[in-house]
Amino acid sequence: MTRAIRVRAFFALAVLALSLFVTLTVPVRLGLDLRGGTQIVLETRDSPTAEADSAATDRTLEVLRHRIDALGVAEPTIARSGENRIIVELPGVQDPREAADVLGRTAQLAFHPVLGTAGTGESSPNSRSDGPAGRVLPDESGQPVRLGPSALTGADVDSAEARIEQQSGVGWYVGVNFKGAGSDAWAELTGDAACHPAGDPARRVAIVLDDKVISSPQVTSTVACRTGITGGSTQISGSFSREEARELGLLINGGALPVPVETVEQRTVGPTLGATAIEASARAAVIGTALTSLFIIGVYRLLGALAALALACYGVISYAALAALGATLTLPGLAGFVLAIGMAVDANVLVFERAREEYATRRQRGLRAALTAGFRNAFSAIADSNITTLIAAGLLFFLASGPVRGFGVTLGIGVLASMLSALVITRVLADYAVARRSVRNRPRLTGIADTGRVRDWLVRRNPDLMRRRRVWLAGSAAALLLATSGIMVRGLNFGVEFTGGRLLEYSASAPVDADRARDALADAGLPRAVVQTSGDGGLTVRTDQLSNAETAKVDAAIGDLAGDAEKVRDELIGPSLGDELRRGALIALATALAAQLLYLAVRFRWAFGTSAVAAMAHDALILVGVFAWLGKPIDGVFLAALLTVIGYSVNDSVVVFDRIRELSADKRRTDFSGLANTAILQTLPRTVNTGMGAVFILAALTLLGGDSLTDFALALLIGIVVGTYSSMFTAAPLAIELHVRSSPPPGPTHEPAPRGAAVT
Repeated sequence: MTRAIRVRAFFALAVLALSLFVTLTVPVRLGLDLRGGTQIVLETRDSPTAEADSAATDRTLEVLRHRIDALGVAEPTIARSGENRIIVELPGVQDPREAADVLGRTAQLAFHPVLGTAGTGESSPNSRSDGPAGRVLPDESGQPVRLGPSALTGADVDSAEARIEQQSGVGWYVGVNFKGAGSDAWAELTGDAACHPAGDPARRVAIVLDDKVISSPQVTSTVACRTGITGGSTQISGSFSREEARELGLLINGGALPVPVETVEQRTVGPTLGATAIEASARAAVIGTALTSLFIIGVYRLLGALAALALACYGVISYAALAALGATLTLPGLAGFVLAIGMAVDANVLVFERAREEYATRRQRGLRAALTAGFRNAFSAIADSNITTLIAAGLLFFLASGPVRGFGVTLGIGVLASMLSALVITRVLADYAVARRSVRNRPRLTGIADTGRVRDWLVRRNPDLMRRRRVWLAGSAAALLLATSGIMVRGLNFGVEFTGGRLLEYSASAPVDADRARDALADAGLPRAVVQTSGDGGLTVRTDQLSNAETAKVDAAIGDLAGDAEKVRDELIGPSLGDELRRGALIALATALAAQLLYLAVRFRWAFGTSAVAAMAHDALILVGVFAWLGKPIDGVFLAALLTVIGYSVNDSVVVFDRIRELSADKRRTDFSGLANTAILQTLPRTVNTGMGAVFILAALTLLGGDSLTDFALALLIGIVVGTYSSMFTAAPLAIELHVRSSPPPGPTHEPAPRGAAVT
């Protein structure tokens, strides 16, 4: 065993040991879409007295943190996002109304003397006059009262707590304790009120929260004039329910927000949906991985079995990396975790196919030399293809948000883990295996001592695919026209993430009739609600902006139709955020194309980069067009799939272009069209085997991944089929055309490649 092999083996064992330790000791953090709960995105707004700058957002975050802690939610998280956004995650909270009301209230608390009632000729009940006549607001009974200037504010309050007093009939109230000068101010305020006779409105004290009088009790007759209520405490009563008293206590304790906040995004996922998604994804991962492993074992025998073992190691490493980095595993991220298995297979297939070529041409050098050459020759293609995928993952992380960002993180980790699995772990296992005498005596057992069925067929037929390159380009143009016509004919069904609005999803034991649901929602005041059903009792309702109170009406209407209906998802996206996400999606796509064009131009040449990017745009437009024809939603999850398809498409193109670059150095007398045709034929076995490995994974996700992953997996399946075609019949023919147009006419030394030179 050479020193290099020992170093790789030691490194692989160290990584696996550390990964196993992390896997067994550090739990991975699940996103709310997998464990259930509510996520609220708040945006700070300017007020007449304060600007919603970075400092104000930080102060707002601290106030909200106090309120969340008082809610008693297990393991809540609150974090700032950008200049003026705050993301709040509340695991287990299924009714977002209470949380949104508590978090969104500015909670400006003040105590005012009541100057008297306001006649109808003086002011309207909702007027706000702070002049000599005082502010006029309706009291808790709706009677307009005129208030004096504020005597105390929430800053004078030390603590507040919801309490109940049943014997006196007060019921639920909020006990308030003042601090510092607040105690004296409260005594002075109540002492002045006590100087007025019983029944006089001026004997009342108004407690105002966010410009609403929540209570205006009279000072009792036991309170002496000018003395007031001493002791620094009082109670706020007002026929509160338990929830109202508790909410008021939370708001007072948390303090006032320095600036107003607006809910721009709200997502609620039921625990059953998350549990179902985890179970379905795990089942799809197990079955898909098993089928993929059986496939590569059938094709590559012993080395295929070792690659399957390396795939299991990949799973452990990826999981450990997620846990160690504290990354959140979301539903799309779970799909990305499964998808990266197919990418790990791609690297193994590249190596094994190059080893097959090496063994076929230099059989006398043996298995070990062929395997070493396979790893060496495949490295550039593996590196280039994975770097382009990392570019897509990085763009998802920096330009997307929410679960889609989680997909970018998981995909990036998966790509790095797959390279480690293929280039280190598989190589250690393979080097050890081919060094055994029993294996050397049975070379066909390894799977690299024969050329494979696809390569044998190509040797027999040796087709000149690039002779009809303009026919292939015309076919690509026709497919592009047919698909994109769906965008013009059917239009794009943008999800609420890109349009703004509210999406509610329900689950029932029996299917709910869509027409009856539409009629029920129309009766509830929502005639424009879009209702869609599925055969397994699923029902989705999509509307424009709805308040939480209006959402309760939808819940009631659906509940009347199906008594056992359970709300499993509730998404609210503000219109401004929808516009922002839509712009972000376009920026992400444009940036992905530009970044990969630049990378490919640097690594290859401009003709290759332009051709690969054109093929990527071709694949992306066809995928969008197919979804338009099918009426599928264009949402954040689709964006993740689309960027993944772009990465996959460029992977195939990179493999072909990498082989063209390699052949150019050895066959300078061969015309470029012949080189491209040879490169396609030599890489076709890898394309077929990699595509089959990925199809097993995605087919399992499509059929077994549940409703939440079906569209995602379907988009990737379409992308793989289209991407495989475009790398051979769009990118390569276009590269030839660009090369021909930019190159001088060939001289007499340029000869076409002989028909027997296509494969080795």
